[in-house]
Amino acid sequence: MRACLSSLLLGLFALQRSLGSPSTAGLGLNTHAHNRTGLPAGPVLNAHAHNRTRLSAGSVLNAHAQNRTKLPEGGKDPHHRPKRGWVWNQFYVLEEHIGPEPQYVGKLRSNSDKGDGSVRYLLSGEGAGTIFTINESTGDIHATKSLDREKKNHYVLHARAIHSVTHHTVEPESEFIIKVQDVNDNAPTFPNSPFTASVPEMADIGTSVIQITATDADDPTYGNSARIVYSVLQGQAYFSIDPKTGVIRTALANMDRETREMYSIIIQAKDMAGSVGGLSGSTTVNITLTDVNDNPPRFPQKNYQLYVPESAQVGKAVGKIKANDEDLGINAEMEYKITNEEGAAMFSISADSDKREGVISLKKHLDYEKKKAYTLSIEGANTHLDPRFSHLGPFTDTTMLKIIVGDVDEAPIFPMDYYIMDVYENAPAGTDVGVVTAQDPDNARGKIRYSIDESADGETLFSIDDNSGLIKTTASLDREGVAWHNITVSAAEVDNPKLVSFVQVTVQVLDVNDNTPYVQTDSDIIVCESTKAGQVIQTIRAKDRDNFANGRFSFALPADVPANPNFTLKDNEDSSASIVARRSGFSRADQELHQLAVVVWDGGEPALSSTTALTLRVCPCQRGLRSPTCRPQAFFSSAGLSTGALIAILLCVLILLAIVVLFVTLRSKKSKKETLIISEEDIRENVVTYDDEGGGEEDTEAFDMAALRNPEAAAEAGKKCKRRKEEAQCEQFGAVGVKTLSPSLSLPVQDIQEVIQLKVVEADQDTSGPPYDSLQTYAYEGQGSPSGSISSLDLPDPPYEPDTLDLDASWPDVHSLAALFQERSSQHTL
Repeated sequence: MRACLSSLLLGLFALQRSLGSPSTAGLGLNTHAHNRTGLPAGPVLNAHAHNRTRLSAGSVLNAHAQNRTKLPEGGKDPHHRPKRGWVWNQFYVLEEHIGPEPQYVGKLRSNSDKGDGSVRYLLSGEGAGTIFTINESTGDIHATKSLDREKKNHYVLHARAIHSVTHHTVEPESEFIIKVQDVNDNAPTFPNSPFTASVPEMADIGTSVIQITATDADDPTYGNSARIVYSVLQGQAYFSIDPKTGVIRTALANMDRETREMYSIIIQAKDMAGSVGGLSGSTTVNITLTDVNDNPPRFPQKNYQLYVPESAQVGKAVGKIKANDEDLGINAEMEYKITNEEGAAMFSISADSDKREGVISLKKHLDYEKKKAYTLSIEGANTHLDPRFSHLGPFTDTTMLKIIVGDVDEAPIFPMDYYIMDVYENAPAGTDVGVVTAQDPDNARGKIRYSIDESADGETLFSIDDNSGLIKTTASLDREGVAWHNITVSAAEVDNPKLVSFVQVTVQVLDVNDNTPYVQTDSDIIVCESTKAGQVIQTIRAKDRDNFANGRFSFALPADVPANPNFTLKDNEDSSASIVARRSGFSRADQELHQLAVVVWDGGEPALSSTTALTLRVCPCQRGLRSPTCRPQAFFSSAGLSTGALIAILLCVLILLAIVVLFVTLRSKKSKKETLIISEEDIRENVVTYDDEGGGEEDTEAFDMAALRNPEAAAEAGKKCKRRKEEAQCEQFGAVGVKTLSPSLSLPVQDIQEVIQLKVVEADQDTSGPPYDSLQTYAYEGQGSPSGSISSLDLPDPPYEPDTLDLDASWPDVHSLAALFQERSSQHTL
């Protein structure tokens, strides 16, 4: 067979060569197997590759590498090439090799190697020189280290053949792969171990619980090293597992959680399909049985007894009762009820917040003296039923509870919730008001002591007898002051003062006729001048601070007073009376005010009366009104003024108003004068109206603004000139106040100069008008400033007289102007 295959390969090589295609590959089968590794024989693939040939994993290659050789011109057939190529099989190396010698991997050989040592083999790539070594003469490859396929399953290397002497390339570099052959060196593991699962109790056989999975690091594509089989090592009686899928199921029916809640089973995973020699791993699975409602509630006892004192408060819990249920959660929730009428009338029961216990509460007050015991029939039932387990029921239970009422030493009890008593006002201190009584509800019938709680009432108008409970007044009472009094009475046992009860007592003060009536009038009674005889002027009523029960009021005129010629009184017998005019022709001018005395009686016993003097005012009334109302002029005449006097007063008022308006108008006109800065005449007088050069402010014939704005200097000048001092003194002030005097003030005619000075001073001191009115009248104020400024900010300086020598020295060009100035000054002097 091997000879046949060799002949077939040689035929394929010959066919490829005859076709002249370097890229055509000839394939053949090689039954030679590398059995050192114990692996089954694999196919051998012979390939002709151009330059570098890469072998795929899992195949066995014989490679003949061919290089095209360029022939010189005139050479032989260009398609003729020498036959060269690599010859090797697929390389395998066993993992975890622990032998004393390096592990033989395989052999590299070139078909150009004649075995004379002329060919040298070189190895490079992954692990070359460290893990893998090569015999450079024979091409044998060895593994020097133990390898682990789970860390790296193959290595890529490169082989090259050179001439040992010339170092020329015999075979080009080619790539090949050394695969690490797997062995069963890894046991199965459970990544998420241990496992936790749950299944309802009472589940049927075969109920799925959980699926677990184990992993094996060995090669799943080679052999049975990674083929896992599951089994139960511990807990087979309760659970089973599928050997292939790892699904755990129940193996026992009706497992009861109340009997056993937790199960721990051990699961084994074994490779090599579970055969002998396979590796195994195990894990623990904790399985919990979850609760279902399969247990009915049960009271531990069929009869209970509970002691409740008679002082227990209504609505408060007096006891608890519980029916046991072995289930959990909502499966153990309970509801309770009282099934007999006797117990339901006095007590109620409800489940607590956890819905486990029944809380018994009191619905009505207990009285040991009336009933000393009660019997309650109590039923407890589950609120969440599971129909699958109804055959385990019934899920209810009943018990009897006897409640014994305990006798308690109670505080005294008043037979009434409150008392209402009365007493007449003005009664003397010590008058009996009423009696309160309290009883001891206990059998002992202890002695009771009464008192008034003054801290609660704050009144000391009443007292109470400690033993009898009789209430008396301690002072005379006034109904018109306070008509009702509230007091708090306490009753306590003498033997046990802490047992105290209270009751409210209300005392009404009864009225006696101790206040006289009086006529109620808010203002004077109006009598119109047009009133006729017999006409009702006004209806009057009386008031009394006493109670209305004293009867109606009666009215009359005093008997000891002469009859009133103007008015009379009519009793209407309904607690009112009417004032009637006896005559007509009333006039305010004749008599404005009239007096009428009225006597009023009340209906009390004894009857009390009082006399009231009413004032009636006569006036002309307005028409069309329901009640008489005086016209407005009546108010003026009430002051005693005639019409003529009123007219005179009005005229005087108008004249005063006219004078005030006129005065205000005159003052406003004066205050509307323009200010000096914005006056048109100031602007007009300061404009130079000629074109010649030279001169000063005197050419403008304007005001000296510095003089106008220096009130202190003006006031000082007034003082000096009024004292009629010599001219030199006034001239000196003028020099100080306004810098230099005008030439006109030094004129030989002193009368004119004095008049002008006085007028200037008077104008400056006049506060009723702007000062420039007078200044404009006399047409001159001050002299020109040598600095060329009329600023009002300049302060007074010593007198300054221009010197013509200075002018000659400083300004030769203005000498003619200086002469003109002196000439003009002479003209002013004349």
